[in-house]
Amino acid sequence: MTYNLIIVDDHKMFLDGLLSILKSKKEYNILLTAKDGKHIDKYLKINPDERVDLIITDISMPELDGISLNKIIKEHNRNIKTLVVSMHNNADKIDNLIEHDVDGYVPKNAEKEELLKAIKTILGGEKYFSKEIKDIYLENKFSKKKQEEIKLTQREIDVITLIAKEYTTQEIADKLFLSKHTIESYRKNLIAKLNVRNLAGLTKYALKMKYLKY
Repeated sequence: MTYNLIIVDDHKMFLDGLLSILKSKKEYNILLTAKDGKHIDKYLKINPDERVDLIITDISMPELDGISLNKIIKEHNRNIKTLVVSMHNNADKIDNLIEHDVDGYVPKNAEKEELLKAIKTILGGEKYFSKEIKDIYLENKFSKKKQEEIKLTQREIDVITLIAKEYTTQEIADKLFLSKHTIESYRKNLIAKLNVRNLAGLTKYALKMKYLKY
C-alpha cells in the first residue's frame, strides 16, 4: 500500500533532508510540501476528497503554527494522522498537542531510524512519542497534579495576596489584625508549602492562581 504524505516545515534544509529520506521509500508518496500551516489548511479545504494519510509538521511557522494546524486537521478529518517533528520541547505545547489528538511527536534531532519508526507506527494506527517527549509530558502532568493537591487556607491566601501586592510584613499584620511574628511564620510556611525560593516565587504563584483582583 502507498501512503500519501504532506510535509510542512519552514526550514528548507530540514525539509530537503526529510524528503530525501522518504523518497527512498516506495510506500510513501509525497503529495505536497509547504513552509506554513496556512497552505495546508487551504489545500485540505480545496481538496476535501483527497486521501491524506499523514501530515508531518513543525511547530514554529510564520503564519499558522503546528499546534493550530494540528487542531484544524483533526477538526477537518480525524482520519488524517499528524506527526510533529520539532526542536520545541515545551511542556505546555506538548500538552496542547496531545489534548488535540496529535498522533506522534519526535524531536528534530532524532535519528533517521526513529523518524521512520514513528511514521510507520502512526500509519499502522498507533501513537508514537519519543522517550524525551513522553518524559516531559509525564513530568508536567505529575507537577500539575502536585499543584492541584496543594490547598491553601483562606488566611494563607490573604497573606500571599498582600505579599504579591508588595505590602510589608508590618502592613500585612496591621491589615489582618495579626502580629508581625505570625505573618513571618505564614510567609516561611508558604515558601515551604509551595516549594518556592523567595517572595518573588510567592508572587508568581499568586499571579498564576489569579488571587490578585485589582
